[in-house]
Amino acid sequence: MKVLVTGVAGQLGHDVMNELAKRGYEGIGSDIAPAYAGAADGSAVTTMPYMQLDITDAQAVEEKITEVKPDVVVHCAAWTAVDLAEDDDKVEKVRAINAGGTEHIANVCKKLDCKMVYISTDYVFDGQGTTPWDPDCRDYKPLNVYGQTKLEGELAVSENLDKYFIVRIAWVFGKNGKNFIKTMLNLGKTHERITVVNDQIGTPTYTYDLARLLVDMIETEKYGYYHATNEGGYISWYDFTKEIFRQAVELGLAEYSEERVQVVPVTTEEYGVSKAARPFNSRLDKSKLIKNGFEPLPSWKDALGRYLKELDIVS
Repeated sequence: MKVLVTGVAGQLGHDVMNELAKRGYEGIGSDIAPAYAGAADGSAVTTMPYMQLDITDAQAVEEKITEVKPDVVVHCAAWTAVDLAEDDDKVEKVRAINAGGTEHIANVCKKLDCKMVYISTDYVFDGQGTTPWDPDCRDYKPLNVYGQTKLEGELAVSENLDKYFIVRIAWVFGKNGKNFIKTMLNLGKTHERITVVNDQIGTPTYTYDLARLLVDMIETEKYGYYHATNEGGYISWYDFTKEIFRQAVELGLAEYSEERVQVVPVTTEEYGVSKAARPFNSRLDKSKLIKNGFEPLPSWKDALGRYLKELDIVS
């Protein structure tokens, strides 16, 4: 199986390439930079075939993907800077990447009759209530530009293709790039008091675990919409931060102890308005994975523990 992966300089693309290598599949990475520009961690992705690709250029997308002739395209590339996407001078670019770029790829996948995986987000919903979102729910009400453009990407895939997996994820963390865990660890080193919201509820997603599931999926023809995060119940960002610091202390990092740094729960309103509206309800119903025979991701606490060791934060 030959698999083209977009966005390999990002957290998920990096891990998908390494998972493909682990299983002996032919993986070709692509991104906007002239050469691989992700983490220089010595893993398989750093030496695997790489192709520069601007997904907003329809002609380049058609020519380059047609040349590769993949069996599957795993489309991880996206504009993910949620607040920045709200700037008037960025909206057009965000749409060109998340919607236009996705449509260009879907069109080539249709022509080549190959499978496509599109990574989406709970932001396509309105983020209200407490009921977990069902993957086949069509009650779309994006709260912000990021969510709206990711929804447009979803529709570009579902309206053009039959062989697709649309996988919505939330609260993503991985080795390659910025994420909430790294931010909290950095803040904990320099602050005695951190305020974290406790009224936005969801579950984290470790890209290493998600990459395994995505490759499991492309080995099948069980197409459709899925939700995928780590297991272990729904939590708030405050709960997540407390557990990050608790596990860091367990690893011997006393600077994250409750005596050194106080984590204070606040509401979204108390925290202060961000440029982009954030969902209160990021709960994703993942039961369809089991129904279709896929192995769920491990618990988020287990994932966090493995990730902290992977970060090598203990000197």
